[in-house]
Amino acid sequence: MAPSKIRRAIGHVKDQTSISLAKVGSSSSVSDLEVAIVKATRHEEYPAEERHIQEILSLTSYSRAHISACVKTLSKRLNKTRNWTVALKTLMLIQRLLSEGDPAYEQEIFFSTRRGTRILNMSDFRDTSQSNSWDFSAFVRTYALYLDERLEYMMEGRYGGRRSMYGYNDEDHEDNEDASVVRSIPIAELKNEQLFSKLLHLQQLLDRFLGCRPIGSAKDNRVVIVALHAIVKESFQIYYDITEILGVLIDRFMELDISDSIKIYNIFCRERKQFDDLENFYSWCKSIGIARSYDYPEIEKITQKKLDLIDEFIRDKSALEQGKKISDESGFVKETDSCEEEDMNAVKSLQNPSLLKRKNQNLRKKRK
Repeated sequence: MAPSKIRRAIGHVKDQTSISLAKVGSSSSVSDLEVAIVKATRHEEYPAEERHIQEILSLTSYSRAHISACVKTLSKRLNKTRNWTVALKTLMLIQRLLSEGDPAYEQEIFFSTRRGTRILNMSDFRDTSQSNSWDFSAFVRTYALYLDERLEYMMEGRYGGRRSMYGYNDEDHEDNEDASVVRSIPIAELKNEQLFSKLLHLQQLLDRFLGCRPIGSAKDNRVVIVALHAIVKESFQIYYDITEILGVLIDRFMELDISDSIKIYNIFCRERKQFDDLENFYSWCKSIGIARSYDYPEIEKITQKKLDLIDEFIRDKSALEQGKKISDESGFVKETDSCEEEDMNAVKSLQNPSLLKRKNQNLRKKRK
């Protein structure tokens, strides 16, 4: 028997054993849940059947006890397996539960870390069963990192970034009314420090997404492609949120002090590379048929010329504040005012919020 057939046979036996143990080891409802989880994350290299995922969503709806049992089972499955297919399908299931399941999933998975279970920590995962398993193991690790960062971002938005020295306060998850107030604040009304903090987290999340680009054999695998489809669609909103914040910061640029202006310059430098990488990633995704081409946002280019304009404006602003003026102060002020207006118009060309908003609205309409 060929090694691949032996491997599939062993995987099938393991799945059947796990199903048998689940049937006799728990109450009826929890047993059904554990069996559905095993079936949705079995060893065969095919995406999970939708009926198993829907069964899990149904069994855990409106039941915090079942949600807790589900998270424990998923954690155990991830910790025990050294098979990339099982690990990836389990992570894909977690993503579905976070996006479509009860909101309590966010809290249960996030706070499980406080109880000693780091469910999305797959940094040491490696499947050594095949010569090309390294490519798949790498994707499992980066995909888990993305989900972990995504969950962190969701929780920060839910609780407004309130943290104790040990992380978020566990009791905060009961404060649903306050959480909804935090989430309802429009980006344009956030304070500068809140904007910088939110943008920093979005940049980190975008980096995690970009790190999920598969390599080697993983690029052509059906399970990997299905996993990518979900996070690619999520990345659209990440990009929209980043560009919205950039637009607000540019609108406020004239009012900012030197230190905040330098922050914006550094942000745009980082975004220049991120947007270039994102455009390349999207081009590859389109070439293999992930999502529809018209669903993708139109990536704004940040050129070196635009960065130079910001840099020049900051230097002029700094020179004024330091009192480096030419002898004819009245003529200098008049000239500077004119230069400031001209430079600011150039800086605002970095992001055109109204134009960008129209583009994004049109893209959303097309997707509908």
